Amino acid sequence: MATVLEKPEHLRLTEQGKPVTLLEAIREGLWEEMERDPSVFLMGEDIGAYGGAFKMTDGFLDAFGGLRVVDTPISEIGFTGAAAGAAHMGMRPVCEMQFIDFISCAYDMITNYIATSRYRGSGGVPMVIRGPSGGGVRGGPFHSQNPEMAFFHTPGLKIVYPSTPYDAKGLIKAAIRDNDPVLFFEHKWLYRRPQLREVLPNEDYIVPLGKARTHREGRDITIVTYAAMVHKCAEAAEILEKEDGLSVEIIDLRTLLPLDEDAIIESVKKTSRLLIVHEDTRTGGIAGEIAMRINEKAWEWLDAPPLRVAAADAPVPYSPPLEDYFLPQVDDVIKAARHLAKY
Repeated sequence: MATVLEKPEHLRLTEQGKPVTLLEAIREGLWEEMERDPSVFLMGEDIGAYGGAFKMTDGFLDAFGGLRVVDTPISEIGFTGAAAGAAHMGMRPVCEMQFIDFISCAYDMITNYIATSRYRGSGGVPMVIRGPSGGGVRGGPFHSQNPEMAFFHTPGLKIVYPSTPYDAKGLIKAAIRDNDPVLFFEHKWLYRRPQLREVLPNEDYIVPLGKARTHREGRDITIVTYAAMVHKCAEAAEILEKEDGLSVEIIDLRTLLPLDEDAIIESVKKTSRLLIVHEDTRTGGIAGEIAMRINEKAWEWLDAPPLRVAAADAPVPYSPPLEDYFLPQVDDVIKAARHLAKY
């Protein structure tokens, strides 16, 4: 086992009281968990000497050595399966998908083997599969997807998708400590946005899985969303308040599976109107599930039918104007909220 070296300067921002980006927050969380628990190790393509496609693991190889920062072949199903085996033997692997789009290559391993392990009597699989996801950065159809709902239907998995540095760090640490498999999505559009920088606590903390948070208090309309759409919805809420006098409440799911149903219902009971916004495509997106749960458990509180704003049912375009048209924008949220407010 390699001796842990002193943290590189770019990993000491929190200790110095400096604000960090979402990417830096996740990086700090990974480092701290590797320091805390020798059973935690990393696997992925180019994560060692190169430091990862987005430099998430820059400096990790020098500090922790090649046994804990493992460069893998380009075989997502292969290294995901190897990680599952290591988890069975008491390790806590963290697999990086260079782009989360390629998690589809490991779909069989994740859904047929990893997710069913506890049910089959083989015990939990304490592992994390993480990687950059989402559009808005002109990555084209192979590097911009949001495939979270492809796994939402699979019992045995947990799915996390943070929107702030504080949550990202706390959730990655909680995910690594969890005794079940966690898919951890990281929106590329949020990675280095300077507007999102936060000063994080220097002491150890986690954000519990399965708990949503209220990003913005409101009384007239509830918007349920996650990831990059949290910030677009917040921008829309400011405009709606200024121009229409509407008070918008924003619920950031943070964890999609398990879904914090209670937080959504509590907000809907207060506002009586529900708008669900997600960057994932319209058909099969989480909006349908949330709307049905509200229909089942809070129908009598609604003054209007739930609405959704989502991406078009198409591959993610590479052309910048087409991608902007494809993705939900602030104006789309404003238009939907104003329609709800008429009821």
